[in-house]
Amino acid sequence: MDSIFTKIIKGEIPCYKVDENDRFIAFLDINPKAEGHTLVIPKKQIDRIWDLDDELYHALWDYAKEIAAKIENAIACDRVGMWVEGLEVPHAHVHLVPLPSNGFYGLKKPEKTDDAYMQSVAQKISK
Repeated sequence: MDSIFTKIIKGEIPCYKVDENDRFIAFLDINPKAEGHTLVIPKKQIDRIWDLDDELYHALWDYAKEIAAKIENAIACDRVGMWVEGLEVPHAHVHLVPLPSNGFYGLKKPEKTDDAYMQSVAQKISK
């Protein structure tokens, strides 16, 4: 059964795409912890991050590093934090979240996440 992320990859569900290549896609989290909260996923549906073969696993981190740099260039933050939780969607993915100087404790959820706002954030990062 396709995960929600696989449905996004196939274009069956819309997303706020930040970047994409032949193996990975990065898009905004629809329940952001902060402006620019981005998910980075392999296009190949694999449930657990530890089940990725070594080559894909390392390529995922390289791609996440590229996306983190784009986020830092587009969103005012002290750094980009990262986490992998593996609980909500059975498709390996990495969260990248712009952090203020006091880290996760200073996160502020965006007051609005309407379509126009999310599109504008995705466009800022994707440049």
